[in-house]
Amino acid sequence: MNAIEVTALYGATGDAFARIGGSGDVTLALEGTGIGCLAVDPRGRETVFAGSRGRGVWRSEDGGRTWGDAGLPQPDVFSLAVSAQDGAVYAGCEPSMLFRSDDGGATWRELSALRELPSAPTWSFPPRPWTSHVRWIAPSPHEAGTLLVGIELGGLMRSNDGGETWADHAPGAQRDVHSLAWHPVVEGRAYEAGGGGAAWSFDAGTSWRPADDGRDRHYTWAVTVDVADPELWYVSASRGPSQAHGRGSAEAAIYRWRGDGPWEPVLSELDSMPYALVAREGELIAGLADGRLLRSADEGGSWDELAALPAIIALA
Repeated sequence: MNAIEVTALYGATGDAFARIGGSGDVTLALEGTGIGCLAVDPRGRETVFAGSRGRGVWRSEDGGRTWGDAGLPQPDVFSLAVSAQDGAVYAGCEPSMLFRSDDGGATWRELSALRELPSAPTWSFPPRPWTSHVRWIAPSPHEAGTLLVGIELGGLMRSNDGGETWADHAPGAQRDVHSLAWHPVVEGRAYEAGGGGAAWSFDAGTSWRPADDGRDRHYTWAVTVDVADPELWYVSASRGPSQAHGRGSAEAAIYRWRGDGPWEPVLSELDSMPYALVAREGELIAGLADGRLLRSADEGGSWDELAALPAIIALA
């Protein structure tokens, strides 16, 4: 395994938090707490939040070396985000509830208008059809208050006021939302991976265009975009949920989109699902369910293994 320099990379294993060093060394914390999602404060990258299924939100102010309970009033957390604009911390739960903290996770309040949307009675997660959850939260890096939230399964919702009011499911977006991303530099560009395919937006998430040409797998999961190029983005995909999350081969691939497309595979026939993707300028990092952390320095042209964890559910 080659030693590859990576800074401030954190992972969630589904059981614990992982801090991944530049030489591929891995340090685990919060073992046994069911950590499945992460968020890093863009204004101070040593401030990290970890979400647990069963034990709420944890907060670290030293890059994950030590932790404290952030006191969220709901135990089952499926998504976290920190706004680069105003520092607001968001936590999404099952059943579908969204919380906001304006003091770094010291106190929380529910943004209850989300549950009052007209579509809310129809939200249902297929493996547990009596419930649903907030699968992804994406605050705009450009406009304070602009917020995208994905319900699994229910739709992609948009707020202009930090979650106080909402527009119901955005036209053209996937309803089975798995992950969302904003371009960090180019305003208005947003990206979605969902259960029926991928989509992107040119108007800050108000409307969406499908982007599916060239893929032979349409159950997309992770999405990320190159920091320098809003036309260069990536998704991971499988043939369906039973392959992606089952005990057999995931039959998965990672795809790259340039310009007007179509999608091109950069890793194919993966037995393990790539649950997490992180892109920087020309660089792509993939975290797989079997714990392998892979890195490409040439936009997916070639790959090295950076580290091995028990599993990788999320990266930040």
